[in-house]
Amino acid sequence: MNKIRNIAIIAHVDHGKTTLVDALLRQSNPVRNTARADAPEGPVGRAVSNGVKNSIKKEYEKDLIMDSNEIERERGITIFSKNASVYYKDVKINIIDTPGHADFGGEVERVLNMADGCLLLVDAKEGPMSQTRFVLKKALEMGHKIIVVINKVDKEGARPKYALDATFELFLELGSNEHTLNFPIIYASGREGKAGMEADLTKMKDITPVFEEILKHIPSPIADPKKPLQLLVTSITGDDFKGRIAIGRVYNGVIKAGQEIIHINREGESKKCRLVSLMTFFGLKRIDVKEVSAGDIVAIAGIPDVTIGETITDPDNPQALPLIDIEQPTVKMTFMVNNSPFAGKEGQFPTGRQIKERLYKELETDVALKIEDTSDGKWVVSGRGELHLAILIERMRREGYEFQVSRPQVIIREINGQKMTPYEKIFIEVPEKYHGTVIQKLGARKGELKEMRSAKGIVFLEFIIPTRGLFGYRNEFLTDTKGLGIMNAAFHQYLPDPGNWSERDQGSLVACETGETNLYGLRNVQDRGILFFGAGIMIYQGQVVGQNSRSNDIRVNVCKTKQLSNMRSKGEGVSEHFNTPITMDLEDALEYIGDDELVEITPKSVRIRKIYLDENEEKKAVRIGRQKK
Repeated sequence: MNKIRNIAIIAHVDHGKTTLVDALLRQSNPVRNTARADAPEGPVGRAVSNGVKNSIKKEYEKDLIMDSNEIERERGITIFSKNASVYYKDVKINIIDTPGHADFGGEVERVLNMADGCLLLVDAKEGPMSQTRFVLKKALEMGHKIIVVINKVDKEGARPKYALDATFELFLELGSNEHTLNFPIIYASGREGKAGMEADLTKMKDITPVFEEILKHIPSPIADPKKPLQLLVTSITGDDFKGRIAIGRVYNGVIKAGQEIIHINREGESKKCRLVSLMTFFGLKRIDVKEVSAGDIVAIAGIPDVTIGETITDPDNPQALPLIDIEQPTVKMTFMVNNSPFAGKEGQFPTGRQIKERLYKELETDVALKIEDTSDGKWVVSGRGELHLAILIERMRREGYEFQVSRPQVIIREINGQKMTPYEKIFIEVPEKYHGTVIQKLGARKGELKEMRSAKGIVFLEFIIPTRGLFGYRNEFLTDTKGLGIMNAAFHQYLPDPGNWSERDQGSLVACETGETNLYGLRNVQDRGILFFGAGIMIYQGQVVGQNSRSNDIRVNVCKTKQLSNMRSKGEGVSEHFNTPITMDLEDALEYIGDDELVEITPKSVRIRKIYLDENEEKKAVRIGRQKK
């Protein structure tokens, strides 16, 4: 156990976690170290084939090794936690890369259970941000030793002294004791692969100081290999050959390949199983081994129904570990089968059975997600935020699923007989000339300004605002600040609903017939608002084709063609101009829609539509709704 260190990398989104981990992995030289890593059957170098070595080498030639998911690479954020390991001075360092966005806090909470300490990365220019506070709070609650890394010291405008002072203040705010406040400090440039004890890039040579501080300050695992086996499952993945793979830390005992174990599920029920495969991490790869002792992180196969938070224990003396406690979801959406006129034309999996299976499969790996069946064949999916659900939707459409979703809604809870709604704490950084607009807009959305300070032409704002008040505001915020504003949010707490919510100020332009959009019809409509389509796009009756400049919905004919005749006049059509339409991606569509609209999602298209496609049916439904009230 003295030869093992388990460490999590925690930080705010885009503060350089993944880049620093890349530097640690590359400079540890995993291919060379295959001959140094000890395993029960002898050096791993003998067990690892040349093919595996070559695949490891190819992985390390990529940029952002740890962001292996396609969506992660596109967005430049970490969504799924990942495990890797390196060897430094014959000590195995298990590294856990965690997400930095608040919507994926469920991932952060559970993987911190595997660690004994954390590297806290702070951007040298921005200082600690909202998610820094969230993940640090969780790490301190678990009693982890923290090493502070002031990253991106090579960034233009970097101010490492400010970042360090702000980090110290954050520790004080979170109630840190004297021992915790005495944290080690490293300055680094993850992109350059360099680190040092001073904020001077010219004095830095490589990433070695990070390794040295880990060995010096992060404790080895507290575990006893002589006690009965106890392993807590913190992550689930799949393999085409080995099936369901559970990843977790061995808290006590020794686990061996092929041995019988007891699986204790979340209800406390015990079941005997036999391990098919026992693996440990080497670089980014999982390597089969004969046995693993307490303190290490392993991956096991052979338990078909294992889920996150459950215990794998000794058959002779089974002892369950405490279940992982995860914060509850705050936002929900209704998923349903696509019933539009274009249903089944673009998706590979459009049926209710296929969608339901995929949704419930997600529960196996995402503990922050909740799914509830409704009586009319729909599914209410609850998550930690809009982005959390949007990423799930994006992954499903890329896998070939076709479905529809409703407008996001906040989850109301009854506490002490009173209805409570979730509130967010948002942190905003904007140029001075735009802060007045931001304060005005958030005030209208029930936001309460808690703090305002300025420095060097930048204003820092802190608001408490109902989660519902943030729906649809992110794009508006970017427009108001000309793309220069930074906004981050984290869950605050449940408070009474302020009520008196106003709906969006602008209505929709809705197609009144099915057909192909025509430039003539589009030009006739463009003065009424903002269009979402150009010419030559197939649409259907009831589909939203644009945003009205007024508050009501209007049915328009964008498929209308010009009647041709033999009469012509000089200069006809020369002065006509067509405005460039706005392209609505998935997140834009989810922010835009109202309660009477849906987003139709297919692998090829994202469409906004009315729930009732026919205008007369829509009027009838509105009338019936008023009568019920």
